[in-house]
Amino acid sequence: MESLFAEIEALRASIAGEHPDTAEALEAFRIKYLGSKGLLKTLFSKLGTIDASQRKEVGRQLNELKQFAEAQYAAHKQRIRQSTEAATREDIIAGTDITLPAKPLPLGSHHPLSIVRRQIVRIFESIGFAIAEGPEIEDDWHNFTSLNMPPDHPARDMQDTFYLSRDPVWLLRTHTSSVQARVLESQPLPVRVICPGRVYRNETVSARANCFFHQVEGLYVDKQVSFADLKQTLYYFASEMFGRDTRIRFRPSYFPFTEPSAEMDISCTVCGGKGCGLCKYTGWVEILGCGMVHPDLLRNFRIDPEVYTGFAFGMGIERICQLKYRVNDLRLYAQNDIRFLRQFSQA
Repeated sequence: MESLFAEIEALRASIAGEHPDTAEALEAFRIKYLGSKGLLKTLFSKLGTIDASQRKEVGRQLNELKQFAEAQYAAHKQRIRQSTEAATREDIIAGTDITLPAKPLPLGSHHPLSIVRRQIVRIFESIGFAIAEGPEIEDDWHNFTSLNMPPDHPARDMQDTFYLSRDPVWLLRTHTSSVQARVLESQPLPVRVICPGRVYRNETVSARANCFFHQVEGLYVDKQVSFADLKQTLYYFASEMFGRDTRIRFRPSYFPFTEPSAEMDISCTVCGGKGCGLCKYTGWVEILGCGMVHPDLLRNFRIDPEVYTGFAFGMGIERICQLKYRVNDLRLYAQNDIRFLRQFSQA
């Protein structure tokens, strides 16, 4: 029994006296003391040969010795690693010519949707539109009902909505028109705003559709606002975005929050109106919907439609991006593929 205690103390002194200074010496230290056939393992195997009444105390001292050996091993490992890193840094510094010019860092790029959004915003800011933003999680009133879509309105079926709860109703906004509703609710007239942001629809993801996309919608409400004002505003936008030679046309359409309503086409940016695959050989490409603000919508916000009129429009940023950069797969915008994003580093 006494000899075993003496062996434990001798082994502790031996471990404390070891100072390995290389990775090879450290590995030899581990094998000698902590390996499967090491000295500690040999001592533990002697536990079965001593009296049971003394076994607990011996076992405690052996466990302490093992913990001491493991701590020493960890300390030596940390010291050798730091020493190696310091030597490596010194070698690098010694071999570096600090008078040489630094290597250029690769520049990142804006996302194409961010580039197009910024261009759209700047165009409308230049003619007096302010930016308005709102929450992406909306209630039924701001997303649907206030925009002339009561619960039984068929226009709700046009939008596959992500509902978060039914009572009360909370949902992911299906358009940034909800921001326009909040503007009419909270700001004094006249208002002239654009509302950029992300919207959500419960659609199957494919090259031509996604469950989220980006819009820029505009609203102008004041006295004596006319459809002619709408047309001239949108013509200015099209000429600034796509070039002075761009032609536009309006086709009658339907939207629950505007009356009359229209869809706006521009002359194809690829063929110049001669006909190609992008414009389906019509010479025209649809880019947005628009119209005069419906009188009932104004009444929802206690605005007298006999005094005030207004126009609204909305466009998909992905659609504009497709026309400018010929990106035909919507999935590319959300994949963060560096090869795709690098193409816009000069934009």
